[in-house]
This record gives sequence, structure tokens and C-alpha cells, in this order.
Amino acid sequence: MLETVWTGRGKRARIARALLTPAEALYRVAITARGMLYDWGVFPAEDFSVPVLSVGNLSVGGTGKTPVAAWFARALSTKGMKPGIVLRGYGGDETVVHQRLNEGVPVIAAADRVRGIQEAIAQGVDVVVLDDAFQHRRAARDADVILVNADAWSGSSRLLPAGPWREPLRSARRADLVIITRKTADKATVEDVRRALAHAAPRVPVATAHLAPADLKSTATGQTLPLQVVRGADLTAIAAIAHPESFFKQLTELGAVVRPHSFPDHHAFTRQEARDLATRASSSDFVVCTLKDAVKLESLWPAEAGSLWYVSQRLRIDDGQEHLDRLLDDLVPRAHRSGTH
Repeated sequence: MLETVWTGRGKRARIARALLTPAEALYRVAITARGMLYDWGVFPAEDFSVPVLSVGNLSVGGTGKTPVAAWFARALSTKGMKPGIVLRGYGGDETVVHQRLNEGVPVIAAADRVRGIQEAIAQGVDVVVLDDAFQHRRAARDADVILVNADAWSGSSRLLPAGPWREPLRSARRADLVIITRKTADKATVEDVRRALAHAAPRVPVATAHLAPADLKSTATGQTLPLQVVRGADLTAIAAIAHPESFFKQLTELGAVVRPHSFPDHHAFTRQEARDLATRASSSDFVVCTLKDAVKLESLWPAEAGSLWYVSQRLRIDDGQEHLDRLLDDLVPRAHRSGTH
């Protein structure tokens, strides 16, 4: 598994990274050349009649793009705008998650983001939130927000395939705002990330945000329970996300006894896997997964196994709220100028 190569400290992982260094160098040349062609206007970017806000990252998975993009959509709605969310829709789960997080907000899945934005505009939206599009430069945007995950921070930014980074940290200079996200990372790690960003992209404002678990919710009945119920409880925890260990640690920090079951990011569960998990969890007080997993597991979960519970991640801005407010306020007059209000 690539993640073992990227994060492993053993001899085999170090050798694998060394063997991948030539491929990493070629990848670096390719993305640098591509970026320059966009910067010089050789590769054109498509403009749109409504403002576009992109939420992306520099690394592969696990930064919290979905809850952050959903947060921006809600924030824009409170300002009287009609947002739409456009994403690639890889795996299918993120599309449904967005629909759950923001009922009534159009969600368009399209590998071609230009076509997706055009479809959103046709549905009457007056601002588009792009989920995971920092590298999709063919679609012009009015604001770029990138996320850096403090939980996965190692101080190294090895590029694909030797590491998980799509672009080097200095690419943050293209952004209008960087948000450092964390689930369980401590303040010292967050400050390490902040210092690295100050060196790599000194002119870009930085905010920090905590992704914390919300209440427990049953996929079968819709019943909601406060998180306090897991204190001292035996939990079977299921996660098919990037960096599942952060999710398990969140539950442990709530006082639960956690039996973790992790799967690859975007894993497509089978009915047999759901039955196997239910059997293993038969002696647990709760079976808990992420919202991203619940949308795939709920139709497969055996009725006789009792409730499958999920928690979604609630975004709390720890620092830099003024930067987010300024970015949002800038988008509103652009929508007015576009003639959509």
C-alpha cells in the first residue's frame, strides 16, 4: 500500500521511497511545466457568469475538503446567495454526503469541472463551490482556498509517487487563503505547519479549523444521541477514509473503548462485508462509522444487527475567522456584478 511507503519509517519503506525518487522528479517537472503554461496563459482558463470558490489541497485525501466545502456553502446561503457544489464525485459517496449536509443545495458531480459549473449555473445558482479543484486550473475561480492537514504533517512534502503531495508547499502562493485543519493534532504541530507556510507562502493569510465529531445519528431511525453516550462504551468503529486513525483517536478521546476496522479510502463495501462487520460487532454497545461510510453501508446493514450509527465532522474555526469573513464578503459583490441578483 502506498500509504505505508509514504509514512513508513522502516528500512523497506525508506528503500521504496528512494527507488521512487526518479519518478518523483519527473512528476515535479511535469506539474511545474503545466503550472507555468497556465500562469503564462498558454493554457486558457474558462470564465463563468457567477463567482467560483475552490476548496482544495496540496496532498492526497484526508484534509477535510468535504466538510469545509459544505461549511462555505452554508455560509454563502446565510448571506442570501444561492450556492451550488461541484465536485468530481469520485466513489459516489461525497456527492451523497454533500446532499445530506446541505439539503436543497444543488450538488453536481462531473469529472469535467467546467461542464459541472455550467450545469450548476443552468440550475439557477449564483455562486459555485468547487470541492477538490485546486489542481483543476481549466476552470477559472474567484477565490482559492487550500487545506493542509495537521494530523498528517511530517515536515516533509515528498511528491507523488514517493509521497502524498500533489504539489509542493510553495504552491500555496496561488491560494487566497490557507486553512490548517486538525482532528487530533496538538497545538505544537499546528504551529509547525503555520511556520512552514509562513516560509513557503508568506503573503497568504492562514486560518486554523478543528474538525470535531458531531452527535451520533442512527441510519435506521434517524435518532440522534449526544456524544457523551460513548464514554466508557465498547465501540466497533468503521472507517474507509484517508487517515482513519484520526477518526479512531477522536472516539478514543471521547472515552470509548474502540475496536477499529479500517478500509481503503472510498472503499465500496459489499453486502457480505457488512454482514461480517455486524457479526464482529455483535457484542459492542455501538457500531459507529463516518457519514462518508454510512451513505454506503446503510443499505447493506443487516436489520437484525441493530442500528448503525454515524458521526459527521463539525467545523469550528479556531483562528483566522476574519480571513474567512473577508473572502466571503468579497464574493457577494461579485455575484451582484454578474447580474445574478
